[in-house]
Amino acid sequence: MLNSEITVGLLFGGASTERAVSKHSAEGVLKALRNLGYKIVLIDPAYGTNQPKTEAEYFAECDCFPISAENYVDAINSNFLDGVDIIFNALHGTWGEDGKVQSLLEFKNIPYTGSGILASAASMDKHITKSIIKHSGVSTANWIYIKKNNFNLNEIKKTITESFSYPLVVKPNDQGSAIGLSICASFDELEKGISIAFQFSNSILIEQYVAGYEVTVGIINSYVLPIVEIKPKHSFYDYECKYTSGMSEYEVPANLPIEVTEMLQGQALLAYNSVGCQSYGRIDFRLDKEYNPFCLEINTLPGLTSTSLLPKAAKADGIGFEELINKIIRNSLV
Repeated sequence: MLNSEITVGLLFGGASTERAVSKHSAEGVLKALRNLGYKIVLIDPAYGTNQPKTEAEYFAECDCFPISAENYVDAINSNFLDGVDIIFNALHGTWGEDGKVQSLLEFKNIPYTGSGILASAASMDKHITKSIIKHSGVSTANWIYIKKNNFNLNEIKKTITESFSYPLVVKPNDQGSAIGLSICASFDELEKGISIAFQFSNSILIEQYVAGYEVTVGIINSYVLPIVEIKPKHSFYDYECKYTSGMSEYEVPANLPIEVTEMLQGQALLAYNSVGCQSYGRIDFRLDKEYNPFCLEINTLPGLTSTSLLPKAAKADGIGFEELINKIIRNSLV
């Protein structure tokens, strides 16, 4: 089937804290879809059935209306998706990456890009991800899982004193883009970091910090791309360094010994497969000074902006952005 015979529904925006990132991803995807000759339908599920009238409204910087996750069901069940052959899911975060919108699309029998319901839900939950991949033989840093409604600060302090050392990382259990993340060098900083993380989720992780290198491994279907090393201008790869041009440097392929590269790519593919991912994804790691890997998380819908890591890895492998988008669509239609 020719691209011109396929209608792609570009799903983006949404009601999560990563709404702005999703819209930036969608801008690049939209341009690629046009150049590839696909028919395109835009849909932002946060609008429900009250979809914008113009493309400019979809991509407006300010959204002057209440963003609601409740609108997703109405949007997916509406006639906006009539005639759509496949959804390109450019959502990020809650209701886009966590299996919820995937379940709505499967109920409507509409093919979509990215991983399925179970893999999406498991990967969005960092505690579940780390539990699964550790059981499968993927190395990950020690962690504590804490729920907001039943945590005890004295017990946490005791556990940390017995089993961890500073610095520690505190982060929401189900957010991306380093939102709500803190690196803490003392218990006072940790207490503050816990408070920040709980602003974004009802469950959080306290994780042993790994001093060394920040790297990531992209995967298309089961094909492993070159490793990217990230060198942020800040002390860690925070939101500003992720999405502001010039705030990070990238080395791709990463300058690692060949045996480390092969080991890390193997760990990435093992993590990807152990959670049941498909279509495409990106696996984030820290390497310590001896190049021992520690898996941080699995991104089932990694960013596709101008500064995003998956397109950088693909380009290093000779896969341009449009070809990457085309591969994702075609692989998802099989």
